[in-house]
Amino acid sequence: MIKVMVIDDSAFMRQIFKKTINRDPELKVISTAYNGEKGLELIQKLKPDVVTLDIEMPKKNGLDTLKEIIKMDDPVPVIMVSALDNDETVMKALEIGAFDFIPKPSGTISLNIDDIINELLLKLKSAVKSKKPEKINIIRPNTSKLKNKKIFNFPVLGIGSSSGGPKALKEIITVLPKDFPAAIVIVQHMPPGFTASLAKRLNQESNIKVKEAEEGDIVQPGLALIAPGDYHLEITENEKVNLNQKPQKWGVRPCVDYMLESIASIYKKRNIGLILTGMGHDGAIGMKKIKKNNGYGIVEDRSTALVYGMPSATIKENAYDEIVPLTQIPNRLIRVIERRY
Repeated sequence: MIKVMVIDDSAFMRQIFKKTINRDPELKVISTAYNGEKGLELIQKLKPDVVTLDIEMPKKNGLDTLKEIIKMDDPVPVIMVSALDNDETVMKALEIGAFDFIPKPSGTISLNIDDIINELLLKLKSAVKSKKPEKINIIRPNTSKLKNKKIFNFPVLGIGSSSGGPKALKEIITVLPKDFPAAIVIVQHMPPGFTASLAKRLNQESNIKVKEAEEGDIVQPGLALIAPGDYHLEITENEKVNLNQKPQKWGVRPCVDYMLESIASIYKKRNIGLILTGMGHDGAIGMKKIKKNNGYGIVEDRSTALVYGMPSATIKENAYDEIVPLTQIPNRLIRVIERRY
């Protein structure tokens, strides 16, 4: 039985979450708290396996509470619960060490809890099985050989990630050189609004340009396009972005498979596929198509991935060329481009 604690200043939300979580036979809410101070006290006393933590609370807000949890000798994994207008704070929470987040339900009566219930239950269970977050020391890529190399047909790097992805993406994208010769297309499982905030933060800290993808954007070197929440991103024959709302696949939209399959069809051996940390199976089929079309596949190693669902699924499909720790991925990308293109 997984022991859950709910920290939220709304008595109604505490009751809704408790009732919903307790319906799952694998989960049990052992306690609730109305603010961060009380929550920290109960965490030390009751030792829950996982915590849901509201961001906006009196006395001690969610971000300050999270910082205290992370400092504990044996920090409990935390899932942030955020209103849609708290996207910047959510990004900070993920960087500090929150496992993941869910958008706060809104609406009437049930507060749209049915819209997020499966996601919440999956994330609670995955958080307990996840790797403890550690400080990552990225090996900065050596681009000296790359600077003297003429690349006529630019490679296209397709990246898929989910839980733990924002932090992993930051480690990779922010160390790439300004003249990085590949185009980048990213699918990170996130709700609408939060992908725009992710793109903005990455763009501020990176040498290359990073933006949330828009309909008609052109794939080009030195540009990273992030699929917007609730939209699948596919690349058309004329190398432009197509955003659509086809049915969810694997319960998600955007879907990594759709993106990878589209670039595999167009760029063939110019493709590099990269699967990072994340729950579920998304990305394995797309990586298989990249490999079938003579592209190159990299999967994050278990030693650094927060959650090993997506990488594991890709490995089971034998849809990769190498398995690489996050610390070495930027350097490996440069080496692959030097060797293949």
